[in-house]
Amino acid sequence: MACPAAGLGQNAEQRGRMAATDKPGRRFSSYLLPILSGILVGTSYIPFPPWALFFCLVPLWLFWLREGSWKRVLFGGWLAQFVVTLVGFHWVAHTAHEFGHLPWPVAVIVLLLFCAVGHLFIPLTGLLWALFCTGRNFPRWAKLGLLPAATALCWHSSPMIFPWNLGYAWLWGRLPAYQLAEFAGFTGLSALTIALNLAFLVAWENRKTLVGARVLGGALAFLLAVNALGWMRGRNLPPPDAIVRVLVVQANIGNLAKERAERGQVFREEILEKYFALTERGWANPEGSRPDFVLWPESAYPDTFFPGRMDSGNALTLREFLSRRAIPLATGARGFDEAAGKKTNAFFLFDENGEAAGLPYHKSMLLAFGEYMPGARIFPALRRWFPRTADFARGNGPGVKPFRGLVLGPQICYEGLFPGFSRQLADQGAQVFVNVTNDSWFGTSAEPYQHLAMTLARGIEFRRPVVRATNTGISTVMLADGTILDQSPLHREWFHRYDVPYRKDPPPTFYQKYGFLLLPIVLILAVGILLTIGRRGRQGVS
Repeated sequence: MACPAAGLGQNAEQRGRMAATDKPGRRFSSYLLPILSGILVGTSYIPFPPWALFFCLVPLWLFWLREGSWKRVLFGGWLAQFVVTLVGFHWVAHTAHEFGHLPWPVAVIVLLLFCAVGHLFIPLTGLLWALFCTGRNFPRWAKLGLLPAATALCWHSSPMIFPWNLGYAWLWGRLPAYQLAEFAGFTGLSALTIALNLAFLVAWENRKTLVGARVLGGALAFLLAVNALGWMRGRNLPPPDAIVRVLVVQANIGNLAKERAERGQVFREEILEKYFALTERGWANPEGSRPDFVLWPESAYPDTFFPGRMDSGNALTLREFLSRRAIPLATGARGFDEAAGKKTNAFFLFDENGEAAGLPYHKSMLLAFGEYMPGARIFPALRRWFPRTADFARGNGPGVKPFRGLVLGPQICYEGLFPGFSRQLADQGAQVFVNVTNDSWFGTSAEPYQHLAMTLARGIEFRRPVVRATNTGISTVMLADGTILDQSPLHREWFHRYDVPYRKDPPPTFYQKYGFLLLPIVLILAVGILLTIGRRGRQGVS
C-alpha cells in the first residue's frame, strides 16, 4: 500500500490535464497559473512585504504537475519569469533612460527584452523537471520532491547580473529567522522558502481532507520554530568590544553633474564644495565626540587620482581641506591603473594631514554595461557602438584596508551583493564592512531598497557591521546583530554621525567556514537521489 503522500493530488493532476486539452479556451486559461506565480513572487520581493513568500510558487508548480507537454511546461515557466522580472525589476527601464539616454519608448523596449531573458532558470527548471518526470513511472512523491530541489538548485547556480533570491525577503520583512543566515547564508534561507512552498502545495491539493490541515499546520509550526530560533540567536550574540564613530555624507549629486564632472567638463568644483560644506557641518556638530573618520560614497570625489600627481588641481584642494580641519576621509573616486592604461573605480583613504593612508582599493567585480562592455576584448567595435559605457581596469580582488586602528573591508557598490566577495574580506580579518554606492541611475521605486537589503545581508552572514554611504540614498549602518540605524532619505542632501560597535577579533561564522559549500552539496545530492529512485520506478503511482 502506497503512503498517502505518494498519491497526493493525482486526481487533480489528471483533471488538470483533461481540462488543458479538451478546449482551446481552457488551454489558454491554464497559463493564468504561471502568470499568477509571477505576480506573487514579484509582489513578495523587496520593496513589498513578503506576504506570499511561502506559497508564491504553488500556482506555477500546479501548472507543471497538470501538464503533459514539456513545451507547455517550458512556456509556462517563461511566462512566470517574464512577469516576475517585469514586477520586480521594472527599474531597468528607468536605468536605460537615465544612464543610456534612451527615449522612454526605447527604454521600455529594453525592459521588455530584459524580461524575456532575465531569469531563464525558471523555465529551464520546468523543462528539466518535465523531461525527467513526464511519461515515466515516477513515484508521485519523487515528482513533488524534485520541484523545490530542482528549483533551488537552478536558482542557486544560475548566473545573474543582479543576483537576488527569496532569502533577502526575510531580512526586508524582519522575520527573525534571517538571523540564521550566519549558518546557511541567504541562499540557504531562499532554499528553505522554496521548500516551504511544497508544503503549501500539498496542503492546497488536500485542502478538503485532514491531510491538508495537518500539512499546513506542520508548515506553520515549522515557520514559528525557525523564527523563534532566529530570535534567540539574535539575542545571544557575543557582545562587541570596541566602537568606531563614523560621519556618513550623502551629497545627492545629480547624474548630469556627475557625468560632466567625470568627463572633465564642468561641475567639479561645485561638487567638491558641496561635499566640503556637508562634511564641515557634520564634523562641527557639538554633540558627542568627533568622528574617527568621514565616509563619502562611490565616485564622490569628482576627478581622477593619478599616482604621483596629488600635489595639484582638485587633489591638492581636497588634501588642503582635510589637513586644515584634521579630517580623516574614506571616499570613492576614480583611480588609474598605469599597467592597463585605464581608469579604475576605487576607494581611497586619507589621514588627518591630508596624506594618502596606504594604497587604494580598486574595484574588482565590475558591472556589465555600466563599467565595462562584455565582449569588447573580442569585438573592439562594441566600444565605438556604445561610447557612453565606461571601460575601467579591474582590480586584483577583495582586500582589507587598515585605517585609524580599524580593519576595513571595502565593497564598491555591486561587490556587496556577492557573499563570496565579503567572505574573502572576512577571511582577511575585516572588522567592519564599508560599502560605497551610487544608486542614482535606478530611480526611487524598488532598486534602492533591493540593493540596500542585499548589501546589509552580508553583515548577518559574517557578523560584521556594515557602514553604507550612497550618493542619493539609502545610506545607513547595520550592526552585526541586524539592528539597522538611521537611514537617509532618497535624493536629498544628508549627513549623520554613527557610533558603530564591533568586535576587534570577530570569530568566523559557520557560513564563512562551511555553510557556503553546504547548500549546493545538499541540493545536488537531493536531486541526484530523487532522480535515481525515480528512474528505477520502484514504486508505482497510486
